[in-house]
Amino acid sequence: MDIDKEERKLKKVKINIMRDPDFALWSGIMMVGKTYIDDNVATACTNGRDERYGRKFVAELSEKELAFVVLHEAMHKAYRHLTTWRKLYDATPQLANAACDYVINLQLKDLDPHGRVMVMPQRDGKVIGLIDEKYRGMTTKEVYDALLEEHGEDGGGGEEGFDEHDWGGAGELSEEEQKELSKEVEQALRQGDMTQRKVKGNGAGGLGRELGDMLAPQVNWREQLREYVKSICSGKDASSWRRVNRRFIGNDIYMPTLVSERVGHLVVAVDTSGSIAGKELNEFLTEVKGIAEEVTPEKVDLLYWDSEVAGHETYDSGNVADIVSSTKPKGGGGTSPSCITAYLKEHSLKPECVVVLTDGYVGSDWGTDWEVPVLWVVCGGNTAIAPNGKTIHIRR
Repeated sequence: MDIDKEERKLKKVKINIMRDPDFALWSGIMMVGKTYIDDNVATACTNGRDERYGRKFVAELSEKELAFVVLHEAMHKAYRHLTTWRKLYDATPQLANAACDYVINLQLKDLDPHGRVMVMPQRDGKVIGLIDEKYRGMTTKEVYDALLEEHGEDGGGGEEGFDEHDWGGAGELSEEEQKELSKEVEQALRQGDMTQRKVKGNGAGGLGRELGDMLAPQVNWREQLREYVKSICSGKDASSWRRVNRRFIGNDIYMPTLVSERVGHLVVAVDTSGSIAGKELNEFLTEVKGIAEEVTPEKVDLLYWDSEVAGHETYDSGNVADIVSSTKPKGGGGTSPSCITAYLKEHSLKPECVVVLTDGYVGSDWGTDWEVPVLWVVCGGNTAIAPNGKTIHIRR
C-alpha cells in the first residue's frame, strides 16, 4: 500500500473545501490544530483541536464523502463540543455523541443540499450517520434533552454516527491549552465569517444558533446584570409624573406612575463546585455589592452551592458593603443547580429574582420548578445557554 496515498487524498479534499467560496466560513477552523492519518483510528475523530483519520476509512470514502467527514470534524471544533458538553457525556455518553452529530449533520446538509462538494458517507448503498429533520433549528442541549426523554438515562436504543468523539483526548488538554484553543477557534470563526460576507454578501448565513451566540458582539455583562435586577425587582414605593399612568387617561384623569429605584428581596446563588476561580468569585461579588448599594435591596440572601447548598449568608442595605470582605464561601463537591430551588422551598425563601453564578458545566440539571425569574451568569468561557430564565456570559 502506498503510505502517502491517503494523506494526499485528505489534503486534496481539505484544499478544495478551503478554496470554495461557499465554505469560506469554515476554512480557518480546518486549519486549527494538526491533522493526522492514524492507523489506530477506525473512522475519524477530533479532541476539539487535532483531527485524526483512519487510513482504511479514508481509502474507502469517495472524495465527496470524505469532504463531509472533514467538515463534520471542523464543526465539532467550531462548536467546542468536546469541552462545552463534557458533563452531558459523563452522564450519558451515547446521547451526548448523538446530540452533537444531529445538530451539525443537518447544517452540513443545508450547506450543500445538492451534493456539489460533499455527501454523507454511505455503506452498502445506505447513508450512515445521524440526521433527522425533527431536530432542525435545535441546539445540542435541546437535542440531548429530547433524546433523553425518548431513550432514558441509559441512552439505549440510539443509533451511532460515522465518527468517533475523542472526549478522553479533550480532557487531557491543559487549562492553558483550552484557553488558547478557545481564542483560536473564535478568531478563526470571526475571520471566516468576515471572508464569507465579503465573498457572498452581508446576508450570507451559515452560523447556527449556538455559533451565533458565541460570536455575538461582546456586551457589558455588568450592565446587563444591573439592568436585569432593576427591571425585575423594582419596587413601587414612589410616584413620578414623568410617565403618566395610562389606566386613568380614558376618564380624563391624569395620575403619576409608581416607580422606584429600590428593589426587594434578591437571592444570589454562587457555584462553588470547585471550578469557579477566586478571581471570578471576587469580581462577581464586587458587582453584587455595587448593585446592592445602587438599588438598596431590602434583603440579599447569598447562597453557596455545589450538589447542595453549603452556605447561606444574609445581608441588608446596612451591611451589604461588607459582602466581599466578610463572606466565607463553602462547597467544593458536585454540581446540581436543582439544589437551589429545593433550598428555596425548604426555607420558604420567596425572592423577587435569583441570580446564579456558574461555569455552566451542569449537565442536564439547570434546576427545576423555578417560581421566580432567574438570571444565569455563566463564566469561564462556556457558551452554554440555560433552558430557563435568561443567560449572560462573562467572557475574558
